[in-house]
Amino acid sequence: MPRSTGNRNNRATARDEARAQGGLTTGFAPILGDLPRVLVLGTLPSVKSVEKQQYYGHPQNGFWRIMATLVNANGDYVARQAAIKAARIAVWDVLAASVRPGSMDADIDLRTARANPLAELVDAEPDLSLVCFNGQKARQLFDRFVGATSLRDGVRLATLPSTSPAYASMTLADKTRRWAEELGTVLELNYDPEKGEQP
Repeated sequence: MPRSTGNRNNRATARDEARAQGGLTTGFAPILGDLPRVLVLGTLPSVKSVEKQQYYGHPQNGFWRIMATLVNANGDYVARQAAIKAARIAVWDVLAASVRPGSMDADIDLRTARANPLAELVDAEPDLSLVCFNGQKARQLFDRFVGATSLRDGVRLATLPSTSPAYASMTLADKTRRWAEELGTVLELNYDPEKGEQP
C-alpha cells in the first residue's frame, strides 16, 4: 500500500510559508576534511551562528573551547576548521532547515524540519566510525528524522553533553572530560585530564 503523502505535504507547505515570512533557519555545509573518523552532529545553527556564519558561533558555547583542548583548534574560524579537519573530525547538523524562533532547540517547529542527508555522507566516508550528538536534542531529532538503521554497519552512535550554554548543570571541565573519553576511542587527542580545558 502506498504511504500517505499528507504529512510530507503539510511539512513542505509549512516550510514554504515560513520561508516567505523570513522565519526559516537554514543550516550550513558540513566542515569536512579528508577521511574523517568522527562526525559531530548538532541540531540547527543558533541566531548568533547564523549572524556570524559559523558553527557554534555563540561566545558562550563551549564547543570550540573543547576542540581547542582536545585537538588544538585555536585561532580564527578558518584556523579552527582546519585543525578539526586535520584531527579527522567532521561537523554538521541533523537538520538542514526548520523554523525556530530564537535559538532554543525546544522551539524547533518539527512540522517544518528537514534533515540533512546524513546516511549519504556516512556512506561516502569509509573511515567514519563514530557519530557523536552534541546533546540529547540532536539525538532525538536524528532518531525522528533519520534513524540509526539508515546508517551503514560499523558506525557507532554516542550522545555527548551539549556544549550549549543552556545546558549549565555540567561544568565545561566535565563536558570536556566526557567528550575526550568518547572521541579518544577513535582519535589521538592532546588531552591531559589533570589540566582540564583551556581557559
